[in-house]
Order: sequence, then C-alpha cells, then structure tokens
Amino acid sequence: MATDSTANHTMEPVSVRAPAKINLFLHVTGKRADGYHEIASLAVFTSFGDTVAISPALAGDGIQFYTDGPFAGHMGPDSDNLVLQAARLLVKTCNPVAQDVAIHLTKRLPVAAGIGGGSSDAAAALRGLDRYWGLDLPESQLMELGLELGADVPMCLAREPVLVNGIGDVLKPAPAMPWVSLVLVNPLVAVPTPTVFKARTGEFSAPMLDMSEPETVQDLVEQLLARHNDLSEAAISLAPQISDVLEAMNEQDACLLARMSGSGATCFGLFADSHEASLAKKALHQSHPAWWVESMSLF
Repeated sequence: MATDSTANHTMEPVSVRAPAKINLFLHVTGKRADGYHEIASLAVFTSFGDTVAISPALAGDGIQFYTDGPFAGHMGPDSDNLVLQAARLLVKTCNPVAQDVAIHLTKRLPVAAGIGGGSSDAAAALRGLDRYWGLDLPESQLMELGLELGADVPMCLAREPVLVNGIGDVLKPAPAMPWVSLVLVNPLVAVPTPTVFKARTGEFSAPMLDMSEPETVQDLVEQLLARHNDLSEAAISLAPQISDVLEAMNEQDACLLARMSGSGATCFGLFADSHEASLAKKALHQSHPAWWVESMSLF
C-alpha cells in the first residue's frame, strides 16, 4: 500500500496526495433494488492530482477548510464537500482529543470529471487526519468510513490498481501494471455521475474482471480493447464535446488507446513513451487551448 509518510502522533503538519483515479474500463453489470448500479472496472491511479494538507488550528476554531489551485473556484458549497464530510465523520466516530484543525485542499483536478477528484480528496483527508490525530485506525475501518462517504472512496483509499465490483465497494488487487504514460483531457464540462447513470440505456454487461498480468503496454491495450466503458454513450448524449476529445486523442500518432474515464467528461490516452505523451499534450493544448490537458504516469 502506498504511503506518504510515517505515522504521526504529535499533531504536526501532514500532507497527503490525492491522485486522479482512472477507470481503464467500466462495465455496468446490474442495478440493485435500492437504485445503485453495480459495476466492474479496472481502476488505476496517476502521478498527478490534488493535495490535502493538514495543520493545527487555534483552539476553538474547529475544522477550518481552505482551498487553492486552478479548480478551487469550481467547487460547490462546503456542505457538499467530501473533505469536510470526511473530517466530521472522523470527529463523530473517533472523538479525537484536539479537534481544531486546518485542512488545505489544493485543487488541480477538474470537478465532476470522472477521475475521482472528490473521492480521492476524501480518501486523502481520512488518511491524513488518521495520521495527524494518531488514531491508527485499521484499514478495514478506514474502508468502512470511506464507503459511508461514497462508493468510490474505498478504491481511492487503496491508491493502487484494483479490480472493482459491487457498487464500487468490492475490491481485489489488479495484476501488476506495466509502465505507461497517460494524457488526460477534459473539455471543462462538468458531467455529474448520477445524471450519466440516469441517461444510460441498454443491456447490462458481463463483468470481465479476469485479467492476465500484462507484460507490456501493448498487452494491456489488447486486454482493454476487449472491454469498454458502458457510460460513454450516455455521457456523450449529455456532453457532445466528449466525442471531440476522443477524436482529437485518436488523431495523436502514438496514442495506443483513447477512452472516457468513469462517467466523464475526462478522457485518457495511453502512450508507451513519456516523450510521445508530452508531444501529444503539447499538440492537444495548441489545437484546443480551452481544454484542460495534462500528461502523467501511473502512480
């Protein structure tokens, strides 16, 4: 399991990365009686993302929350923020001695973008506050608390390649991934996940979670080509710009696979070489300067 630092018991500042989560494929396999959809997916995490920094606050200040970064202004009201919800859930559950804390979120990932930004932020807040307050919660309890916050939070707590089942809460380690570069592109259109699921039509898919360990990027791509993202059509019906992103990504000579992540609108391109990914990033930024474009590797 990836970690950012050793356990902290002195309420010294803690900083935790909140990497982007990418669904390399996503099958919708059923719908439960309570309305939640069941999925099967391969989720991986990248070297790029948000940061959650935790530090002491003055006595009596309670939980203080601050944001900066390019997408800080795109966030909704504090009442909807999963970082604050994570902090309040830990206070309610564990009643730490010193509850005055300042939480600083640097928001580099687009909002409602299908790359787990809010869920990854919440997972980082849980891990960071667990360390800051010296709670030393077992992994199973962190996962239970994460699921209370949202179906994607447990996989974001894992922060390593996982095969996902259920509503996002059934996880098992994925085969080891080869080194791969990615380019992420978002047309800066927010696509809320519940709206995409509501717009989805058609039959449910087979899980297809059985995967062999890919030795090369090409091996990985071959396995992914046998799978798909069941939410793409619904997301494109709500945000046609996603089609433009996929077309532009497929025009990059070295792109091995272009696909939408999660519920969109972010799309990814897989590249075998970081130099080729950097060239694609530059080309896409020049041809579509209004889009958000980043290159990165797997975490």
